[in-house]
Amino acid sequence: MTLGGPAQPGYGQPSYSCALEQPTVYAPPAPVVTAPGPALPALPVPAKKGRTVSIWVFGILGFALVALIGYFVWGLGAAASGIGLVIAVIPLAIVFLGVYLIDRWEPEPKSLIAFAVAWGAIAAIGITLIVDLTITMLIGMRTEVLSTVIQAPIVEEIAKGLGVFIVFLIGRRAFDGPVDGIVYGALVGGGFAFTENIQYFAVSLIEGGGAQLTATFVMRGLISPFAHAMFTALTGFAIGLAARRHGSTSAVLGAGCLGVIAATLLHAFWNGSAIFADFFVLYVSLQVPLFIGFILAIVALRREEARITRERLGEYAAAGWFTPEEVTMLATPEGRKIGMRWAATLTGDRRSLMKQFIKDATALAAVRQRALTGRDPLAADDERALLTRTRATRAALLAY
Repeated sequence: MTLGGPAQPGYGQPSYSCALEQPTVYAPPAPVVTAPGPALPALPVPAKKGRTVSIWVFGILGFALVALIGYFVWGLGAAASGIGLVIAVIPLAIVFLGVYLIDRWEPEPKSLIAFAVAWGAIAAIGITLIVDLTITMLIGMRTEVLSTVIQAPIVEEIAKGLGVFIVFLIGRRAFDGPVDGIVYGALVGGGFAFTENIQYFAVSLIEGGGAQLTATFVMRGLISPFAHAMFTALTGFAIGLAARRHGSTSAVLGAGCLGVIAATLLHAFWNGSAIFADFFVLYVSLQVPLFIGFILAIVALRREEARITRERLGEYAAAGWFTPEEVTMLATPEGRKIGMRWAATLTGDRRSLMKQFIKDATALAAVRQRALTGRDPLAADDERALLTRTRATRAALLAY
């Protein structure tokens, strides 16, 4: 593949046909005399194609949202639905915090994050309600076991998993691996749980007042806020793993189906524990260790992401784009902390520049990883833009 080369003075277009053709002797840009806190010149940006969601998609979801609001107000009343909505924000915020901690290494595009949450909160819920109403009309009354342990896990995980797969289809250039899949899966699951909690909280308030509402909030909002996020994260993990290894739509779809099966089984186990066993005993003895194992797996995956980032940036360092010390700073958590502390001591507090330097370098490593798998036709253009950006940001950091 053809990769971009080093930018010339003035940050123009690279002249080398391949980034790795640059001479291996590293020559940092000369300091530029500027006012405190130098501003960056206008810089190229990576292509947005394959990284954003069309406004028309959000428009369709908006219409679905209006219908969903009407359904809740008609079935539960405006007051109960409003109270449920306010309380449901708390577990959603907990999920968002968890996702933020996972996604800090290479943050996902905001439009894809918004779509993932919206799909879970609107589309997946809508699909689940339509299927539920259809089954009710066709077969009438159902047992709690059939509804909770069989139907709900299957229908809900398929609906949520479809959302993660759509994220891959429309944003595959931002879907780089298992960690990204976990992030999108958790966001879809968190959005689904948010709307579902509105219903549960509103029904509890109507049927049992404040006492029952409190009990329901503790169970769903505090004890198990990550349940749906964990289930769908399994689907996201499978899709992300296939995206990194293959990238083809068929391979990702097949992996996603396996992920949905795993998510469905875990979901059914979770729901069944509340019916067939002592929920709290099972929660402490099995579900808490399962959650801890989930966290440990994410930590391991994050380390793998850091290793790949360091490996890819190391290839640029070997060609002279970065120094080995810069690679350590950009590709390790401790190095980033040291870099931020150093930037804070510079004239004008240049932490914002350092954040941009880290962000662009991490994106550069991801672009090269996609290029190596051959699944990103715009990788060369993105690489040129990011090499130009990192070079300009470094010059601004070194300016005095």
